[in-house]
Amino acid sequence: EQTEAQCDEKPAHSVTLSDYYIGETEVTQELWEAVMGTNPSRFTGNAQRPVEQVSWYKCKTFISELNGLTGENFRLPTEAQWEFAARGGNKSRGYLYSGGNSLGDVAWYGENSGNKTHAVKTKSPNELGLYDMSGNVWEWCQDWCGDYSSAAVTNPIGPESGDFRAIRGGEVRYDASSCRAT
Repeated sequence: EQTEAQCDEKPAHSVTLSDYYIGETEVTQELWEAVMGTNPSRFTGNAQRPVEQVSWYKCKTFISELNGLTGENFRLPTEAQWEFAARGGNKSRGYLYSGGNSLGDVAWYGENSGNKTHAVKTKSPNELGLYDMSGNVWEWCQDWCGDYSSAAVTNPIGPESGDFRAIRGGEVRYDASSCRAT
């Protein structure tokens, strides 16, 4: 397991966020199918597995449909919101991974997953009661990928454009370094 920060995790900087809510788990196949009418996932057989094989644009369509059904205003988290939640928010104990320093206790990843997804809530949650923020499937963020500034920022939203959208958290085929909360 890796403990050193990667070059794309730097520079460390101060971030201030307004209050927000975030889902307790990754979007399950059950919820996706209830909203979209289909299940694009490769790993089926348990509707409590996270949905996978979905692009950022498909996620935006899902969210739009979910908002229409519920009358709510859901959206993807910014990368900063994702990281703050994964690190345990104001209750953070400074763990390397979301929920602990022992990755096998909190995540399905390359060394314990059998290269397939697993039902949500089958590993320990983090300090905020959030599951699978490390491992299982990558999680899309609202932001474009870009370099970080060392300056303090409030409610950062990332660059205005780019080549790739931010994904965080690692997944079942990747090693421990991809599962770091930072």
